Amino acid sequence: MFELETPLLELIARGAILFVLFMTLFRLLPRRTGGELAPMDLVFLLLITEAASHSLGDYSSVVDGAVQIMTMLALNYLANWLSFRFPRFERLIGHEALQVIKDGQMIPRNLKKEMLTADELMGSLRLNGVETIAQVRSAHVEGDGRLSVVTYGSGGGATEGAA
Repeated sequence: MFELETPLLELIARGAILFVLFMTLFRLLPRRTGGELAPMDLVFLLLITEAASHSLGDYSSVVDGAVQIMTMLALNYLANWLSFRFPRFERLIGHEALQVIKDGQMIPRNLKKEMLTADELMGSLRLNGVETIAQVRSAHVEGDGRLSVVTYGSGGGATEGAA
């Protein structure tokens, strides 16, 4: 139960390969506004988790599982450290904010890029206390999927909010 059943380098390689694969996969997928998972996204995530558990190996040793967990934690820490130290790396693995509304007008090309419908956008605006798109000076889908909104204020200034 506490003995290593699989060679250490194989365990580390399996964890590292899957970590890089998932980072790449999630970089390619569009963000969801509100940072919430739609039912389809949740099913997708569960299926990926199930597939990953089999590709990591079917272990009966606690040590094998611990090595996998430590590998994933170390790679996650390394990715965060690299993102903090090197802006170019951050741009490589992260999403930049994408403007979806400018001066009260939707930007259809950017909505399409994020696979964001007008109804989903309006729902996020309502969560930000905005009733009509004409009130919005600027709205961006942030890197984490949240919608940040800058509205026209009564005096011509802007107010900010985030969903």
